[in-house]
Amino acid sequence: MAGEKGSVLFSLVSRGAVVLAEQGSDKTEAARAAPRVARRIIEKLSASNNRVTYSQDSHLYHILCENGIIYLCMADESFGRRVPFAFLEDIKQRFSSQYGATVSTALAYAYNTEFSRVLRQQMEYFSSNPNADSINKVKSEIAEVKNVMVENIEKVLDRGEKIELLMDKTDRLQGEASRFRGQARKLKNQMWWNKIRNMMLLALIIFLVIYFILALACGPKLKCSG
Repeated sequence: MAGEKGSVLFSLVSRGAVVLAEQGSDKTEAARAAPRVARRIIEKLSASNNRVTYSQDSHLYHILCENGIIYLCMADESFGRRVPFAFLEDIKQRFSSQYGATVSTALAYAYNTEFSRVLRQQMEYFSSNPNADSINKVKSEIAEVKNVMVENIEKVLDRGEKIELLMDKTDRLQGEASRFRGQARKLKNQMWWNKIRNMMLLALIIFLVIYFILALACGPKLKCSG
């Protein structure tokens, strides 16, 4: 399956962290490690729809999430990103049309016996067929490569155990921005009330000054004689 351009070496379909089907290879150390690395990745993925790519050494892990289902593949870095995402789009269409609503309650590896053959067949097709990219470019609406986030796995691993997605960082930034807007509104309201209090204090001072002037001229009860 390997070639000059590279190839898809591992793939899986999961519902969250529950792997429903997978297909791999033991040809290289990276391929043998792919299932373990893939599980660590999907355990940290959010349920929102997104596309993301992680790099590890000379391999890329490509992920397509849609409606709570995760489609993942590991490929040679030299294979680029367009064909792997075309492969994931193809797998998504085949999987959703074949299993539909049953996916929501399926147990781990419920479809492995049947669908792993589909994964192997499509992995070989996309790895060896030069027309795979052009055919699926027409069939699928694939995001531009520049819209796919790429992050080195080593940079997001915490002591080799934890993966944090860029989407999580985005969520934190959005939360901080929301808190900042809230603090800004609170400060604006506080400044407005300070302004009102200052105006009321100034009005009171003016009233007292006028009263004292009149009191000096007319007495405390302000009874001035003609």
